[in-house]
Amino acid sequence: MNMTMHPITNDDQPFLEEICYHAIFVPEGSPPPPREVVQDPDLRKYYADFGRFGDIGVVAVREIDQPVAAAWLRLLTGKQAGYGYVDDATPELTIATLPEYRGKGIGTRLLEALFAEANKQFSAISLSVWPANPAYQLYQRLGFVVVKENENDVVMVKRLES
Repeated sequence: MNMTMHPITNDDQPFLEEICYHAIFVPEGSPPPPREVVQDPDLRKYYADFGRFGDIGVVAVREIDQPVAAAWLRLLTGKQAGYGYVDDATPELTIATLPEYRGKGIGTRLLEALFAEANKQFSAISLSVWPANPAYQLYQRLGFVVVKENENDVVMVKRLES
């Protein structure tokens, strides 16, 4: 499959909202949440008005100019702190691939590109993930380590090379 990647721009804002929905882990046998859930302030803060200080992101696009996946970082501090918050200097990762494109290595490629860019600004990246999520193994393979365990999820951190 022919795939290109480009930095997230303002033109990608509608896709970020869409792909944020696909970043929500739904345990097997559970119904998916309604699509409107991404309008909840707790999720909207991850993608709204992308392009602020500290925002870095990459979109994977199919050969027909169709975005299929994205990975991005955002500093969420103070009252805006997110699920994977560890400190004010560590951005949180959001990543998702449209369901029909999962398992094809796109997420790994996105993350490797994102790490290269993030390394220029940050010393670490954090995220929140359910251990039952198949992406949990990907994060471990790419060097994320668990720093906090919650009831359903864990917070993981990857140290970047400076």
